[in-house]
Amino acid sequence: VQLQASGGGLVQAGGFLRLSCAASESSLSIIVMGWYRQAPGKQRELVADIVRGDTNYANSVKGRFTISRDPAKNTVYLQMNSLKPEDTSIYYCAADKVFLRDVVGTRYDYWGQGTLVTVSS
Repeated sequence: VQLQASGGGLVQAGGFLRLSCAASESSLSIIVMGWYRQAPGKQRELVADIVRGDTNYANSVKGRFTISRDPAKNTVYLQMNSLKPEDTSIYYCAADKVFLRDVVGTRYDYWGQGTLVTVSS
């Protein structure tokens, strides 16, 4: 499975961005998709994941970020609202063909290339 992430950029605090991650295979074969982020000098962390319609969020983004999936487009989205400077990071999408929940992302088989999100204060 190849994943192509896009949508990052520079935004002011309080602004919004939407990240997209397009998969090369049908959504029927992909059980879970997730978004992770890694800031310089920090460990990679789970932002959100979605297993079919069930979603899971890091506490730091609950109420601000929304993960969704469009099976027809084999694409997962991350809508990020009320962005904060601490959200600045490289965001990666991940996918797997088996069910898993993984806080640090060591278990996913497929990864996108990362997209940079910078939030200015």
